[in-house]
Amino acid sequence: MPLSGVRLQSDPTGLYRELRRDHGAVAPVLLDGGLPAWLVLGYRELHQVTGDPTLFSRDSGLWNQWDNVPDDWPMAPMIGRDQPSVLYTVGEQHRERAGTISEALEAVDPFALKRYAEEFADELVDGFCAEGRTEIVSRYAKLLPVRVLARIFGFPDEQGPGVVKALNDLTDGNAGALAGQRFLAEAVAALLREKHAVGGQDVVSRMLRNPHGFTDEEIAEDLMVMLVAGHQPTADWIGNSLRLMLTDDRFAASLSGGRHSVAEAMNEVLWEDTPTQNVAGRWAARDTTLGTRRIKAGDMLLLGIAGANYDPQIRMDSSALTGGNNAFFSFGHGEHRCPFPAQEIAEIVARAGIEVLLDRLPDLDLAVPTEALTWRRSPWQRGLAELPVTFTPAPAYGAAY
Repeated sequence: MPLSGVRLQSDPTGLYRELRRDHGAVAPVLLDGGLPAWLVLGYRELHQVTGDPTLFSRDSGLWNQWDNVPDDWPMAPMIGRDQPSVLYTVGEQHRERAGTISEALEAVDPFALKRYAEEFADELVDGFCAEGRTEIVSRYAKLLPVRVLARIFGFPDEQGPGVVKALNDLTDGNAGALAGQRFLAEAVAALLREKHAVGGQDVVSRMLRNPHGFTDEEIAEDLMVMLVAGHQPTADWIGNSLRLMLTDDRFAASLSGGRHSVAEAMNEVLWEDTPTQNVAGRWAARDTTLGTRRIKAGDMLLLGIAGANYDPQIRMDSSALTGGNNAFFSFGHGEHRCPFPAQEIAEIVARAGIEVLLDRLPDLDLAVPTEALTWRRSPWQRGLAELPVTFTPAPAYGAAY
């Protein structure tokens, strides 16, 4: 089955269920251009793949299909050969680079982080609170995470809006994607030069002080990865959680108060509508067996995070998981999982963004029928194209900071 199409956006859960029924825990799929891969849908199988980095390597150079990949393959940025970032390093080099990232992020003050998130969230709400209606994805969710990341990374605040536009152009894959990528690369390079000259207590300065002697080029690549991985999934976490709270009666009664419901909605989304649906990928280092499938050396395996979260072997019924169960795969698993400090940063930013919006606009309501909401077309991410809402117009806070 091609890993694309309307079903992947409109009914991914049903699609993964059918794939599991027809093919088992490891399903054969086709990427753009008819290139074959295995989609790992089983919870246990995904645990096995992500827990064995020797057998199931992150080294994309192992792929046995490179001779069939056209020069203009649209997935090349996602599955590029000889990628120099932390995503595609293995062994001790990966552990050192991942450790450098984790240490730099771990030093971020969570109280300052929450304050930054609330400051930027209030600024964004001020931009539309008097209008009585807005579109949350483009005017709020897609603008907040990257502004906060730019602040803690060390970008000057006046550069924040430019970084926001470039990163959104890059992740949207629209006509401005390449220009956005160039802008971001140039901004990161300039930031590294500045921090070499005048260091600080920001993430970039801490990465430059690492003891492993990583080059500026390596650090720049990792910073680009951190920006992309930290922004889009967090933006979708905000949007998907708000959609749940605005459309599900279990949450509607507490929109004006109960903060526990925000945490429950965010946790449930990571099971039911996780922002990162599928991840490319892992490559078999030798012939092996996974589930009932014979995997050949060099075969690509896609991590079916959403499919594994719905595996009936661990979800004996289809009831929603809101009780704090966090055994989902939404942040990955194993050596290449999302670093714990990055996960905590995403959670603080997303929760602050949701809470500020609901505090400022307590009668927030969906402006269209639930079935009219549409999802972006992507085999990798699960996020709303738009989330139109209405509310009682409210005054702006103004320059409160």
